[in-house]
Amino acid sequence: MEDLRKATLLFLVKKSKGEVTDICLAMKKRGFGINRYNGVGGKVEEKETIKQAAIREAKEEINVFIKEMEKVAEISFYFPHNFLFNQAVHVYFSESWEGEPRESEEMKPEWFSVEKIPFKKMWPDDIFWLPEVLKGKLLRAMFVFKENDIVEEKEVNIVKSF
Repeated sequence: MEDLRKATLLFLVKKSKGEVTDICLAMKKRGFGINRYNGVGGKVEEKETIKQAAIREAKEEINVFIKEMEKVAEISFYFPHNFLFNQAVHVYFSESWEGEPRESEEMKPEWFSVEKIPFKKMWPDDIFWLPEVLKGKLLRAMFVFKENDIVEEKEVNIVKSF
């Protein structure tokens, strides 16, 4: 993961009895990933930690201030046809924030129950890893995309910690 550009992905979640029941997904309105639901996040800027980037992106994209978050995954993405998209994504869940998720120029947030996650309107890799972290597992994964965002290769490993 060290040689890839670092990025963050954060999902607001609601839990009941320790299990995730609802997740906030945001429809991307412009740029990379347009017209797909995803968490909030983006590139880590110079002199910024990964966690600081996740907090900044949540504020910019859906206007919430993250109080606490837990890392749930590390995912490496490779795009051989466009290496500029290659990135190491650090994925977090937060159930502690201030403010209500609000639409911005970039993202339109919406709550979904875990049973009704719109995987067909998300990145095609999400179906392979998001259900696992929603069940409380931690994981490291790697995806290689062909053109037209087709998953060509994948590896998903459950880990004990980061």
